[in-house]
Amino acid sequence: AGRRPGGAPGEREGAEEAAGDVVVVYRGDSPPVRALASGQPWSVGRFTDEDDAWGPALPKVGGDGGPPSVLVVPVRARGTTLGVTTFLRRGAQEPFSKDDVALAEDLVSRAAVCVDNARRYSRERDAALALQRSLLPRRLPGQDAVEAAACYRPADELTGLGGDWYDLIPLSGARVALVVGEAPGHGIDAAAAMGRLRTAVRTLAALDLPPEEVLARLDDLVGSRAHEDDGDADADDGGGGQTVGAGCLFVVYDPVDGRCAMAAAGHPAPALVGADGSVTFVDLPQGPPLGVGGPPFEAAALVLPEGTTLALHTDGLMARGGERWALDTDRTRLRQALGARTASLDLSCRSVIDALVPARPHDDVALLMARTRRLPADRVAVWELPADPAAVADARKAATRRLADWELEELSFTTELVVSELVTNAIRYAVGPIRLRLIRGRALVCEVHDGGATAPRLRHPRTTDEGGRGLLLVSQLTRRWGTRFTPEGKIIWAEQSLTSPDA
Repeated sequence: AGRRPGGAPGEREGAEEAAGDVVVVYRGDSPPVRALASGQPWSVGRFTDEDDAWGPALPKVGGDGGPPSVLVVPVRARGTTLGVTTFLRRGAQEPFSKDDVALAEDLVSRAAVCVDNARRYSRERDAALALQRSLLPRRLPGQDAVEAAACYRPADELTGLGGDWYDLIPLSGARVALVVGEAPGHGIDAAAAMGRLRTAVRTLAALDLPPEEVLARLDDLVGSRAHEDDGDADADDGGGGQTVGAGCLFVVYDPVDGRCAMAAAGHPAPALVGADGSVTFVDLPQGPPLGVGGPPFEAAALVLPEGTTLALHTDGLMARGGERWALDTDRTRLRQALGARTASLDLSCRSVIDALVPARPHDDVALLMARTRRLPADRVAVWELPADPAAVADARKAATRRLADWELEELSFTTELVVSELVTNAIRYAVGPIRLRLIRGRALVCEVHDGGATAPRLRHPRTTDEGGRGLLLVSQLTRRWGTRFTPEGKIIWAEQSLTSPDA
């Protein structure tokens, strides 16, 4: 393709009619093909039909000044030939000279670098976007605690892709963790850093830690990784330094009693949308960004009525056209967008993004909306037990009767074994009151609460050992089990699948 330059100002009208991008096909022995192969320019003072080795696709130049002057310059950048540029000059003008050839080579070389930069940037952005989307949740997992919807909008091509992310993590006891975060920087490094942070958060969430402790351990992880990279001369920007300064908001919601706990590390507090459409903002203590050091993280706890919608977002939602607005203005805009009525939570999530974020934003935006649910009272059973071995039999009978009420008799054998083992361990080793709780959600959860601070340890007993097989049997017969600590003690829990009793 070539652009046809005009001659004198009075002659440019015809040239403009001829100018434009066209598709041309060259012969194998034509000058453009030879320029592509050799990397050297080619020119002719007057291009006549007699010495036409070009082929029928030579672009035409307007005017009646005779055969044109032709100059072909290969487009090369960083040792790679990207194409050729064809310059045509009307026959009424002077043919291309050596100075014209040198000027054309300089012009084309500069343009070639720009084209190559754009090509490389487009390829890197496509790779970063593919990496980012592969690391984000493909779909939000099913659970009983919340109805959830999420939207992600990448930054425009000029700014580059960032490291915004979101996640929804089912926890023990029918609880759920809601997470949004943002890794600093742009491009593939930011997307890779986001993936590391999301993986670390999911690992820490599986330990059933409170939100402030999850962020504290995440902060230690980011800080230690950055310290290691500071001492490594070969470390690049994709190391721990890419995660220093990252923000994260971690929220845990319990559908049994509606309790919600959250903590933030350099990240905006979530908004709350009531069932009546009113919008408020959580007064959440702000912790420092991850890896920069500072005071310890603090958590906020509140009880949410059923039907309350939590809106967790990254700070890109508050930026318009690349400018940061005042906090009051930001919240006014967000309050108006969240207060709009829609047919579904997914439509609400998309309408908020469309209302506050341009089609090609300056920064990435992630929005996670979760509408709270409450488990019905008849799906939760609680018994207070005395610290008496005789209470184990009563606990088994009570659990069996409740399973019959729930029409889950096929789980009775496994549940009796789980109740017997967990209650017996609590009576034998723990202190304080003992409480047994069964929760019927998407899975059957058995929990035993006591006042002890020591977690049980799974053993692999020898054939000659008389005990130590209880937790091993629990781990084999249930889908998963674990321990989580509370201010009053600890909870040992085990979960059975309702769709596959053998899981």
